[in-house]
Amino acid sequence: MDNKKWFAFLVICCLFAFQEIMAQDWLTSIDKAKEMARKNDRNIVLVFQGSDWCAPCIKLDREIWGSSEFQALAKDHFVMLKADFPRRKKNQLSEAQESHNKSLASKYNPNGYFPYVVVLDPSGKVLGQSGYEKTSPKAYFNKLNSF
Repeated sequence: MDNKKWFAFLVICCLFAFQEIMAQDWLTSIDKAKEMARKNDRNIVLVFQGSDWCAPCIKLDREIWGSSEFQALAKDHFVMLKADFPRRKKNQLSEAQESHNKSLASKYNPNGYFPYVVVLDPSGKVLGQSGYEKTSPKAYFNKLNSF
């Protein structure tokens, strides 16, 4: 391989590695989230979303959760927990995960709001809640951190 091709290959590999490092680490189990939160003395950010049908959910994911700025701020402050409710067959969850998410919704989101963001302490007590807001990742982080 000549130097230009080798360099291009190296750059592409680095980009994929960087993207993987910066990816938000989402949990899908409340028990694992509580365990991690207790162990690391962090609060839990529980997000109820409809990833394939809810436009504000998709915006929140793209503008806040997917931003490197929010990810950098949140990684040492929050345990991120996602309860997704997709509608498309290709995005269907396992029965166990669907049941788990419904259980979370009955406890923390009985009105069925989407997106709905709940900040919990490590024991699962609600500290505050939010939804989609057109704001910066840092301002959204500050809001969640203030609960």
